[in-house]
Amino acid sequence: MRLAFMGTPGFSVPALLALHQAGHEIAAVYSQPPRPAGRGHVLTPSPVQREAERLGLPVRTPERLRRDEAEHAAFRALELDAAVVVAYGLILPAAMLDAPRRGCLNIHASLLPRWRGAAPFQAAILAGDTECGVTIMQMDPGLDTGPMLRAEAVPIGADTDATMLHDSLSALGARLIVEELAHPSTPVKQDESLATLVPKLSRADGRLDFTQPAVALDRRVRAMTPWPGASTTLDGVPLKIGRATPVAMTHRAPPGTALDDRLLIACGDGALRLDRLQAPGRAMMEADAFLRGRAVPAGSLFT
Repeated sequence: MRLAFMGTPGFSVPALLALHQAGHEIAAVYSQPPRPAGRGHVLTPSPVQREAERLGLPVRTPERLRRDEAEHAAFRALELDAAVVVAYGLILPAAMLDAPRRGCLNIHASLLPRWRGAAPFQAAILAGDTECGVTIMQMDPGLDTGPMLRAEAVPIGADTDATMLHDSLSALGARLIVEELAHPSTPVKQDESLATLVPKLSRADGRLDFTQPAVALDRRVRAMTPWPGASTTLDGVPLKIGRATPVAMTHRAPPGTALDDRLLIACGDGALRLDRLQAPGRAMMEADAFLRGRAVPAGSLFT
């Protein structure tokens, strides 16, 4: 099948590889343009662009698409059977959505219609969902509103963080899109009454508010790993929290207060044991290693 592939981050790479290995003709790979990265702010190609170039595939990196009629014409000229879109990051206009014979298929990292938008599996962890998944969707002009073609769930365990879910959903999406192209499914309209929407994550989403219940803070730590990272402050020093454990207990201390010298922190309900931490300029480390470098006595206040 003659395809275009449209994706940008590492999450998209397994699908590109799977389609290539399945023998599809990938006429063009679209990715966002190289961005400044690192301390030197060197222009760096996206993971998808790097992988496409390694495979010898033609790459296009337009800055925008919506009003670029030259790009629309170039896309139509590819004479595609379908386009596969996964975490591309640019909105496709109707002129491009309608160009391929089978339209544009999106690999979305949630069980639609739950968690439309930019951070679906992080939202699933944050909400306490017991499962997430991948939906292959026929794209339309709306935001993740098109008909569903196939979906498969994966469990979210008590220790599942966003890094783990990212990797499992990325691999699942790669398998499902190959299956869908080989054996097309009957489209199923989404139930709008069940739709939920999640916005793009920001650094502020990682901030821990200890007035919340410990179980909610544990979910936030797991949902924000690795980016933007859960964070708090101790004596004016910002800390990132890489892993934590909620503890069911009754206490009288104000939220944010250390209840012992082993990083057990009072919450609005219960307490949160900080298991992995990172201080500025240091690597993420286990709590024991952190405490060998800095004592945190009972009564210390995290804000």
